[in-house]
Amino acid sequence: MKLQLLFFFLISLFYFPLQAQETNAPAFGKGLFNLVGKDSSFTMKIAARMQILAISEGQDDSDGIFSDNETNFLVRRARLKFDGYAYSPKLRYKLELGLSNRDISGVSDFTRNTPRYILDAVVMWNFYENFELWFGQTKLPGNIERVISSGNLQQVDRSLVNSRFNIDRDMGFQLRHHFDLSDSFVVREKIAFSQGEGRNITDGNLGGYQYTGRLEFLPFGEFVSDGDYSGSDLKREEKPKLMFAVNYDINSDAVKTRSNLGSYMLNDTGLYETTINTFFFDGMFKYNGFSFMWEYADRDADDPIAKNSDGTETGDVVWVGNGINLQSGYLFPSNWEVSGRYTNIKLDEGITGRAPESQYTFGVSKYIVGHKLKVQSDLSYLSIDNGTNEVMFRLQLDVHF
Repeated sequence: MKLQLLFFFLISLFYFPLQAQETNAPAFGKGLFNLVGKDSSFTMKIAARMQILAISEGQDDSDGIFSDNETNFLVRRARLKFDGYAYSPKLRYKLELGLSNRDISGVSDFTRNTPRYILDAVVMWNFYENFELWFGQTKLPGNIERVISSGNLQQVDRSLVNSRFNIDRDMGFQLRHHFDLSDSFVVREKIAFSQGEGRNITDGNLGGYQYTGRLEFLPFGEFVSDGDYSGSDLKREEKPKLMFAVNYDINSDAVKTRSNLGSYMLNDTGLYETTINTFFFDGMFKYNGFSFMWEYADRDADDPIAKNSDGTETGDVVWVGNGINLQSGYLFPSNWEVSGRYTNIKLDEGITGRAPESQYTFGVSKYIVGHKLKVQSDLSYLSIDNGTNEVMFRLQLDVHF
């Protein structure tokens, strides 16, 4: 039934232009088509994108020979996006749907055991000068790598720092503001109050709430086309541009192992709750085809070891620890780019049982139409302190209409 409703919805998108004014067909990568209401009281840009990925992974044994090689081919992402304004340009919206298995996986009792199609459903109201109020489900103002769209990444996918520590999407309110400290120095403030359970939770609030704050500094002014939230220096900044930021996130009485992500922590009375705090320091630098991004993450919890009412441990633990990610690349005039990444993760081994790990990644990308049509590949070497070494090769095609 849900698939039938989704099919009906998609078909209606192509009928809808008959009831509205359609502008000239946009260029490749600018959306499938743009709609404008007859009275100009709304706009809607409709876009689609997909990522097709091939992966090969193997382990390095003591003789330096890689074994247990596995390959996988998959549609990593397949998404539809709708954005524009409703009634007034000061009232914007964004709706993004995920259709691939990776996008809709993660069902649970708290999502009614149904696929999680909705990624973003948020309304953004510019109610006064530089103040904007957001309401809905979207990415929290977390680490820079997470907030960069998966379609605008410099390498095939995000780093291990992001997968271990990011705070992802949630449902709630966000207040955003920016001001000029001088003629060129820009400061942006972002705060969020959210449910704290991640996206598409339908069974009410579990535990407490989540509070997020991010403060961004741009001492040399804003990047061209919001380049601080896009991988690679595709705009080839004519002057050096820098953005650095600090984040702090408090998930009060959290019930998952990674704040609003991970698995639920269960005990003999239901859900185990503990307050989880996450700190980020990150930034982006770009100049004339060169780019450098860094992230530091640290997570702690009031009591990271889940327990039953009698004090016995359940086996669930919060992923506490820290990590650092350093990533750089250079874009040649031919729109070929080489990039490198170093990632180090140090989860508390005594609590999590996970040994420290370091990953080295070398990437090559060809941008045909910027991030909208590109081919990317990377080779990663993962070294874990328990003696395990792994090699991974990835090849990915991105197409964005």
